[in-house]
Formats: sequence, structure tokens, C-alpha cells
Amino acid sequence: MDQAPGTPQQAQGLPGCYRHPDRETGIRCTRCERPICPECMVNASVGFQCPDCVRNGSGTGHAPDATMPRTLAGGAVATDPRLVTKILIGLCLAAYFVQLSVGDRFTDSFDLIGRAYVPILGDVEGVAEGQWYRLLTAMFLHGSYIHILFNMLSLWWIGGPLEAALGRARYLALYFVSGLAGSALTYLLAAPNQPSLGASGAIFGLFGATAILMRRLQYDMRPVIALLVINLIFTFGWANISWQAHIGGLVGGVVIGYAMVHAPRERRALVQYGTCAVVLVAVVVMTLLRTGQLT
Repeated sequence: MDQAPGTPQQAQGLPGCYRHPDRETGIRCTRCERPICPECMVNASVGFQCPDCVRNGSGTGHAPDATMPRTLAGGAVATDPRLVTKILIGLCLAAYFVQLSVGDRFTDSFDLIGRAYVPILGDVEGVAEGQWYRLLTAMFLHGSYIHILFNMLSLWWIGGPLEAALGRARYLALYFVSGLAGSALTYLLAAPNQPSLGASGAIFGLFGATAILMRRLQYDMRPVIALLVINLIFTFGWANISWQAHIGGLVGGVVIGYAMVHAPRERRALVQYGTCAVVLVAVVVMTLLRTGQLT
């Protein structure tokens, strides 16, 4: 509706950005005339354009690859913001179907175990025996229908929005490094003959990063804190749950998540991926320390 004569514009308020409705803005795309906030503005030869017009190559702005809209963390805005989450869920489901089809021999070959004799394999197995890949492969295995169902629902609910906020590459780095941090702490502290498996360490990393992101955006923290507390209660109150993986993943996710959303713009990638590298160094140190203890 047009502004009534003599009525200040401030009285009616400014329109909200079409991608971020809670952000008022007085700028419109020179191509489609939709309101856009500073985060969505892309320089054009005249004025600004919205990310959609730039992505489609419309208008008179720069080439789409030179003006790619970015996420809060500096990642590229994807057409399908949940693609990586879908792939991760698909990999976990595929691995579980193989577990059901092949049986314990497959699971015992790739779950996380420090060092122990495995009867079905007929030999001493474990990370301490040079099978470092178990730190990674255990993240895709699950022990029961309930186990994988709960983890995949959590991954879909937490991972999707986080992937959209960080971008695919940063989201993948967060997921895998947090999961490895959980695996390394489990290897360091758990009994060497105690097998461990599941995506929980990586998912707790997503929980930690989500809390950091919500605080950065000044959202209501109570829902995510309540959910995290409930999960921690299950972690320490339920038998046969690897609390080490949960805590390791959570700490890794908080550290990496903070770097992802608070890194200064001028050296954003360096700080973000540098922090991932630091956490990976901690993973290697814990792994080497425990291997030295067991061999």
C-alpha cells in the first residue's frame, strides 16, 4: 500500500528482506524490485541485485560466479541447502543395511575398538594395531533400529538448518572433524576392548555449533539448550552409551562452530579451516598417546 500523504515513512515501517523477513530494509533489487538486506545485496552496474537474480544471470550485474551470494559463515548459497545432510543420512542407512546383510563380521571390521582379540575375525584388532580408519568408519555404523532412527532424525533436524547457514564445505568440515574428535576421545578414555559405533559424536558437534550460531543470531537459546540437556542426561544415565564420543564431539563442535560464525570477514577461511586443523591436530595427538599406551 502506498504511503499516505504527510505520513512519515517510519510510522509504517520498512519492508522486510525477502530472504530474511525479520530484517527491515529500504533497498530493493534493481531487477525484480524485491526488498533486500545488506547481507543479500550484490553490487550491480546500477544499484544492487538480489541473490536470485544474480544466480540466474539476469539484469546487468557482474557474472554470477563473481557475485555468488554467501551464507553467514561465508559459504556459497546452494540451491538445495540440505544436500550434504541427505547424503550423510544415505551413507549411514546404506552402511546399516550392509551390517544387516553381512552381519557382525562387517561391523566388527569397522567399528571403533582400541585393541582386543576379536573372535569372529580371529586376530587382535583395533586402532592400536594400525587400523586408524576405524576412527572414521565407526561414525557410519549403528547398533540397532532405534539407534540409527534417533541419530538420523537428529541429523535431519539439526543438520539441515546448520548446512544452510554454514554452506556445504564448512558444514562437512564441522561434521567430520567433530566426529573424529569424539572418536579420538573414546579411543583415549574407553576400555581398549570396548567397541563403539554411531554418528552421535558428529551430531553432538552439530548441537554445539547450532548453539553458537543461535547465540550469534540472538535467537532464543532455550529450545536447543533443553534438547542438549536431555541428550546429556541420556548420555550419562543410559548404559552402553559412549559418553566420550558425545563430549568429544560436542567440544569439537563448539570450538569449530565459534570459529565458523565469528571469524573476521577479511581472513574468514583462514580462521575457520585453521581451527579445524587445530582440532585435527588434537585428534592425532590423542590417538598417538593412546596408541603408545596400548602397544
